[in-house]
Amino acid sequence: MSPRRAFGQSVTALLDERADLALVWAEIGGQFFGEAVARHPERVVNVGIREQLLVSAAAGMALTGMRPMAHTFSAFLVERAFEQIKLDFGHQGVGGVLVGTGGSFDAAVAGRTHQSPGDVALMDTLDVTIHAPSTDAEVEAVLRVAAAADGLHYVRLADSLVNSQSFPPGGFHLVRRGVGPVLVVFGHLLDAALAAAEDTDATVLYATQVVPFDADGLRAALPDSGSGTGSGSRSGGGSGGGSGSVDVVLVEPWAAGTSARHIAEALIDRPHRLLCLGVGRAEIHRYGTPAEHVAHHGLDASGIRAAIERFARAAGSAALGSPAA
Repeated sequence: MSPRRAFGQSVTALLDERADLALVWAEIGGQFFGEAVARHPERVVNVGIREQLLVSAAAGMALTGMRPMAHTFSAFLVERAFEQIKLDFGHQGVGGVLVGTGGSFDAAVAGRTHQSPGDVALMDTLDVTIHAPSTDAEVEAVLRVAAAADGLHYVRLADSLVNSQSFPPGGFHLVRRGVGPVLVVFGHLLDAALAAAEDTDATVLYATQVVPFDADGLRAALPDSGSGTGSGSRSGGGSGGGSGSVDVVLVEPWAAGTSARHIAEALIDRPHRLLCLGVGRAEIHRYGTPAEHVAHHGLDASGIRAAIERFARAAGSAALGSPAA
């Protein structure tokens, strides 16, 4: 199953369970909503290719006390209709669930119009909870959390590349423990990050929840003071804020550096170096496949590994280190 199909099944089940839930979509994805339309025609609305109306209609439903889910491509949902999100949801103080699809470049063959690597950074300017599930199980769990919660939630779906492991919603999960650099991974890049960290002493953290950022989870995963970090003579500090420096590598499948401010805030009292890996700012005027875009931006396993090794050489250290005994 794909995350988009998992969304269709999950929202249909949620409509069965909750009389206050509504689904609004803008033409795309209708192949996944047939049962929802048949069973709940009064709460399932296709507004056509009118993305600003999509958001405003959903916000209007929220004003009546309903919990709306609004869905279309992220490029149209977030970038095209951002003013409606900012004013109709944010300014009016109502909640709902915005579900974007397409990832950064799932629809690579459709060109730049359907690509949205800047959506998470844009949504992070608002008071919003941001989720990035990357398996069908994570999609179902995240949607249930978002539907039951208050406030505005943004669920970002990526369909072309998914992880081989699923994790519960919320803060960071310690997927791999080491005493070297700490890899902070979001979205569908966990498998690539784990492959890049193979035979090294890196720690790997993963979460489906991007915002609010799990600062406590990051700090708890830092190497303890006095243990080696795989970075020359520097030593790590504990989660209480030791004096040693630590290397942090941010790996996210949207605009590079989007979550950097959250890491800086989490480690404000802790010396650290930060490497931000993600989608570059320069536009690619070639279509290609999603996998080719991932490789171009250095987000496959070899690209991530090479970037970390360059990061280490720049400091005259061996940042990846070797596995601890």
